[in-house]
Amino acid sequence: MIEMTKREKAIQEAFKERMDETELLNCMRCGFCLPACPTYIETGFDETHSPRGRIALMKAVHDGLISPDDDVERSLNLCLGCRACEPVCPAGVQYGHLLEDARDIFNEYNRHSLPIKMVRKTIFEGLFPHQNRMANAIGLLSFYQRSGLQKATRKIGFIKLFPKHLRQMEKALPDVPSRKTMKNRPTNLSANTYQFKAKVAFFRGCLMDTMFMDTNDATLKLLQKAGCEIVIPEGQNCCGALHGHSGEMDKAKELAKRNIDAFENTDADYIIVNAGGCGAFLIDYDHLLKDDPEYAGRAKEFAAKMKDISQILYELDFHKQVPLSLKNQIVTYQDSCHLRNVMKTFLPPRALISAIQGANFREMEKADSCCGSAGIYNIIESEMSMKILDHKMEKVAETEAHTIVTANPGCLLQMKLGIEREGLSDRVRAIHIVDLLLEACD
Repeated sequence: MIEMTKREKAIQEAFKERMDETELLNCMRCGFCLPACPTYIETGFDETHSPRGRIALMKAVHDGLISPDDDVERSLNLCLGCRACEPVCPAGVQYGHLLEDARDIFNEYNRHSLPIKMVRKTIFEGLFPHQNRMANAIGLLSFYQRSGLQKATRKIGFIKLFPKHLRQMEKALPDVPSRKTMKNRPTNLSANTYQFKAKVAFFRGCLMDTMFMDTNDATLKLLQKAGCEIVIPEGQNCCGALHGHSGEMDKAKELAKRNIDAFENTDADYIIVNAGGCGAFLIDYDHLLKDDPEYAGRAKEFAAKMKDISQILYELDFHKQVPLSLKNQIVTYQDSCHLRNVMKTFLPPRALISAIQGANFREMEKADSCCGSAGIYNIIESEMSMKILDHKMEKVAETEAHTIVTANPGCLLQMKLGIEREGLSDRVRAIHIVDLLLEACD
């Protein structure tokens, strides 16, 4: 019999009660997931950092064969959650759901230090669920950039006090809008073409409608050009992905319910999202709320309407009906893991880019492998993240691309960081696909 502490026994019991044993047993240990897993490769083929290895650990904890100790938790936390293992799994194991449930259990029984408790409470309760607070926080960043404070901190060398990757990340940040600009957001927009094609509801996101507000505006303009009437529900909030991936499942469910409430009376044909990470979590609401008698059916209807912006533009033949052209350049595409692996969207962005006159599209080798961003992973697991990014930039270099396109804010910042790390900022750019398409329209 394995000896366990009181805490470990509580975690083991929670695994037994709450983990999906059928899903754990579905893993055949075949190994098809191994070549798709970034952490397995970067750790020198360590099985404990592979999908099947982590599932084996979960099952062993569930069965009481091993203690849910720090090594088990470390293995789970080092996972990027990219879910690249799912499309290649012949048994269709929903690894992402298992990972989130396991992390949620560990977090419930963790004894965080006071500083970490305060940081988690600030982020998960005080900031992301409240769009006005997000706008205020990004407004401070805008002041930092526009007031001359950014130039001053660089000039006096204060920024050098931070680790190298954080200094590079600071350089890669986009120019963000002012707080005043973020206040005046639209709620309804009509199609600006003679032919109406669809009524869509737009999920604006938290970071996307503040730090990346220009990309949201570009998305709305493209939808209008494509013949869409747009409604942007005011009651919507953060998708909950950051909470769900970080072991804050109850808060994620609360946010999901608010979004369902906000969107279900819009009478929209589709719900459109322009951030792969958000889209993957939104489309999983039916799983997240499957045990909630009030919301299970409503969550299923919500999820059925979800589409990425590239998917809806492709389906509406935007690239065939709107002239697209740019000055001659080599363009490559970095998949958003969640957009490809969860939302199953990979052809539409490539078709849209290839339709641009002057854009010489070159497929990047392993474009579907994670860039190392993974939400806040590049901050809390910077060493692993930078290893993955450096290998990604090697593949970018092979394409000789002038422009790297992606479809998720985290990926975009990570690719900008990669450009900065490689000293390529004077000749290579990273851009969100909707910004590229709008540029090609003008």
